[in-house]
Amino acid sequence: MDNDRQLIDGCRAGDRRAWRRLLDRYERLVYAVPYNLGMSGEDADDVVQSTFAIFLERIDTLTTNDRLGAWLSTVARRQTFRIWERRQRDQAVADRTVESVDDSAWATRIEEVEWVDRALAGLNERCRALLTLLYFTDPPPPYDEIARDLGRPVGSIGPTRARCLATLEKLLAELVEESDAPDATD
Repeated sequence: MDNDRQLIDGCRAGDRRAWRRLLDRYERLVYAVPYNLGMSGEDADDVVQSTFAIFLERIDTLTTNDRLGAWLSTVARRQTFRIWERRQRDQAVADRTVESVDDSAWATRIEEVEWVDRALAGLNERCRALLTLLYFTDPPPPYDEIARDLGRPVGSIGPTRARCLATLEKLLAELVEESDAPDATD
């Protein structure tokens, strides 16, 4: 299985197979960002297209060694917000009546997605790759395929998943605790 650096290098060299492997690995993850923020399929398509366009624009300057998923998630989140803001402005101009958006619900949802993204970035590469395959691939591949892709025994996938989820849960709890802590300026 290629690591992120090999995929980026292959894409730089114009290797179509590297591009296909990169898309196979990360396209669903990028789609998950706008979907989790409540965007339509059409808007999610726009986010994915613009995210990978930005990837191609910046491919020669990327230094994300094995953190491409986190980088793509961040770009997708920013593109989602841009599209959402543009849609809000367009709607306001179209009917001059802007209905109030429940800002607290959006803020909470955005914060939750950011926590998951930050927690995933805090995992080691093996856990991040496993959880991405299990939870950001639709439909999730069978364990034997995951084991082959990760170079692990099939019997280790379930226990590794449990350990990775436990670590992710701890990281999320730390992030929630961090956000609940009073600010020094309060």
